[in-house]
Amino acid sequence: MGGRKMVKLTLDRERCKACELCTAVCPRGILAIDEAYINQKGYHPIGLTDEESCIGCASCAKICPDSVIKVERF
Repeated sequence: MGGRKMVKLTLDRERCKACELCTAVCPRGILAIDEAYINQKGYHPIGLTDEESCIGCASCAKICPDSVIKVERF
């Protein structure tokens, strides 16, 4: 671990409306629309491409209008 900050992102994919605001603000570009999945609302929800690269800034969680993203730091 070497002092690396541990971060866990939790996505409520069933509530996501694919507005892509989170993808626009992520400094690491690790969020993307999951074209392979359609949620119960009929949207392709957000997906996480590389959780290891997350710096835990929580910009995605702050901008999400539906509180779909939860960021935990350990």
